[in-house]
Amino acid sequence: MNPYPVSPEKEADLARRMRALGIEEADLEETFVRSGGPGGQNVNKTATCVLLLHQRSGIQVKCQATRQQGQNRFLARQLLLDKLEAIHQERLAAEIARREKARRRNRPRSRAAKERMLADKAHRAIKKQSRRPAALE
Repeated sequence: MNPYPVSPEKEADLARRMRALGIEEADLEETFVRSGGPGGQNVNKTATCVLLLHQRSGIQVKCQATRQQGQNRFLARQLLLDKLEAIHQERLAAEIARREKARRRNRPRSRAAKERMLADKAHRAIKKQSRRPAALE
């Protein structure tokens, strides 16, 4: 029997995403609370809202999208995986940006850039030379 009332394909996709991020069910702490808002007596009397905490990262999500606890459990896991994937992508992007910055910093200057730099240095040297006091004879 499926633990979530979704198709086996969706459940397999969820399991694949969890494996890809290295998340196990043992890492998740799941609690159920009463929902609020639309849904009538069902949400006011039953604990259909799912609070899911990933213990290693400390990220917590809350899902009360549907009136069924099983669907909310599935959706809460999807939300948690979306958040963890976004954090993972941010870290990868920061690492790539750091490497690219180091590569740009360490690449050799072009010939034109060297000539401009040397011309600018010569210009500054002339300006500094003109600021010196006249030599007394």
